[in-house]
Amino acid sequence: MSSSVIWAESPLQLLSAVEAHRAGLCGPCTEARLRAGAPSLETTAAEIERLGVPAGLRMAGSAPRPVRPAEDGVWVIGDAFSGAVQRGLVAPGRCRLVIVDDGLATIHLLELLTTSRPKALVRARARPGPARRALGLAAWGRLRAAASAGRLTVCTALPISAELRDAVRGLGAAVHVHDFPWLRGRPAAEAPPQRLVVLGSSLVRNGLVHRDRYLAWVRSLAAAEPLQYRPHRRESPDVLDELRADPRISVVETGVPVEISLRGLTAEHRVVSLPSTALTSLRLMLRSTGTRIEGVPVPPDWWTDAADPGLRDHLSLFLDGLEIAT
Repeated sequence: MSSSVIWAESPLQLLSAVEAHRAGLCGPCTEARLRAGAPSLETTAAEIERLGVPAGLRMAGSAPRPVRPAEDGVWVIGDAFSGAVQRGLVAPGRCRLVIVDDGLATIHLLELLTTSRPKALVRARARPGPARRALGLAAWGRLRAAASAGRLTVCTALPISAELRDAVRGLGAAVHVHDFPWLRGRPAAEAPPQRLVVLGSSLVRNGLVHRDRYLAWVRSLAAAEPLQYRPHRRESPDVLDELRADPRISVVETGVPVEISLRGLTAEHRVVSLPSTALTSLRLMLRSTGTRIEGVPVPPDWWTDAADPGLRDHLSLFLDGLEIAT
């Protein structure tokens, strides 16, 4: 087995892991394993290979469960809230760990890890039972122990505050900040013919935003000028059906992250999105192009009762042009 193993469960995790390998955070030989049953992951892996993977990295196909490296290897993971990943974390072994970006959940993870008292690593809106909570507590302990032993690195492009960054480093973990240098070095993608690009959101499907308000917003943008709509990978199919029926809206599904598919945007383009980690990554990717990237706050009457104030505050991190503290 390679000295390093990437376990990717989403396209963003895979892309972030490629950047981690390129930065030298893994061993000289790294294999990327993809969670089985995720077509968007396979499409993203194929596109990364087409672009030319960094030396020493190999796309090793899918697997039904997390694959760990040998004892002296490096395990690159994105979703530390996954039960399957946590069972891997608490298994015997002292391999080095690299945590890569997995959207908003990454910041939540770091906040939990830096608390003074043990906190079960469970998703923000989850209601775990006793067994699941016990596993989350054990995973918290293993990650803290890895940090204390100098075996934990966080590789991120997210807007983490200086206070949180310092707290993570205070645990003994390393923090590596990147701005997608490998991806920015690839040939530019073809630019969309529409000048306005709207990034889709999973907030409707997750029950956090009212569907009718969201659709009315997208249609209001299309009333001003034709637009290209890039769906979120977990977007509601019925929302997409509604948008496809509007001749002013071109719904384009590429199967790869927008960081890859929109890297050809120019100063003539404008990107509009509700709060999303893609706002941060696209600002990094396109900072030299002059592309306007606009984050739109969610109006108060759009939220459903399922969206608690803490979640709303967290999402605001991705609205402004805040860059991660180094």
